[in-house]
Amino acid sequence: MQYAPFVRNRFQNGENDRSGNGRGRHGEPGRATIREIANAAGVSIATVSRVLNDRPDVSPATREVVLRVAREQGFSMNRNARALSGGRTGLIGVTLPMVHVEYFSRILWGASEALYEHDMRTVLCPTMHERDREVTLLEQLLQGTTDGALLLLTKESNDALRALERKGYPFVVLDPRHPVGEGTPVVSAAHWAGAKAATEHLLALGHRRIAAITGPHGWVASVHRLDGFQTALAGAGVLADPRLIAKGNFTSESGHAAATALLDLDEPPTAIFAFNDEMAVGTIRAAAERGLRVPEDLSIVGFDDVEKAELVTPALTTVRQPLAEMGRLAVSLLTRLLERQPIEAMRVELATKLIVRDSTDRPRD
Repeated sequence: MQYAPFVRNRFQNGENDRSGNGRGRHGEPGRATIREIANAAGVSIATVSRVLNDRPDVSPATREVVLRVAREQGFSMNRNARALSGGRTGLIGVTLPMVHVEYFSRILWGASEALYEHDMRTVLCPTMHERDREVTLLEQLLQGTTDGALLLLTKESNDALRALERKGYPFVVLDPRHPVGEGTPVVSAAHWAGAKAATEHLLALGHRRIAAITGPHGWVASVHRLDGFQTALAGAGVLADPRLIAKGNFTSESGHAAATALLDLDEPPTAIFAFNDEMAVGTIRAAAERGLRVPEDLSIVGFDDVEKAELVTPALTTVRQPLAEMGRLAVSLLTRLLERQPIEAMRVELATKLIVRDSTDRPRD
């Protein structure tokens, strides 16, 4: 990341306050110059310049001191000068279905923090799950307003993604909705392993009649979690009953409807694995409406570990996705693309973790 244009711009415009009081041309406090940083850090101006330009010929200890002083003194670069010199805007587009849902906001938080550390900022582009809106937003992002993009749960086809690649526009796909082609950088969670662990937990408790509430048909997360669920059943020698597979769409309402149908079966399940926490909460509500106690009469497992998983009663056993870490890793891959550095792994799956709480227990005799 190049900072030198900012240094030249500040000195050329006389913003170096010779009084050394840390004030700029208009007397704003907290906008240090490169000379002031050098004096405070006890190094030369040339050394500060090398650190700010990310040159390798500086010791780690010296680099840390200079960066710490720069942060403490409020040093900021001139984004316009950097854009003119390096062709960068410092802005990264983030397309996502919606911001207010915790699943998306956690990923966004991790990505935003990582971008801030690279002195870049986000341009939020909510799509509301509408492909036409997503296409329009991507066309706008391609007009030079952003340096690259993070595409979260994108609806774009492989052909559209390859077209972006041919135009030289850097992007990373987060939690793909549908399978994407080889060569496209992707960050996701280990859906298959997480679902397998959740199902094995129920099997270890002694459950054999285990139902699943899936997500939307064809979505990568739904397919992989169903595969993990069925793999665990097969490994325990349990024959999967197709009547115990109900479809949801990752909303609490769909979980409630699916659980209601499952609990109305002549032989209802003793445990239900909902493929996200929202549907698990809907399942808890459906059980309560039928006078069933959780976990005494019905064990319930979710997926994601959003905040309400701990707040609901009983606290939900669930599979934790490292959502913020997914956002940070996506930024790491994107910055390497921006710097034209090689990427060792184009497909990265972050490990999930089973969080056992109060919603699961052994089945009644």
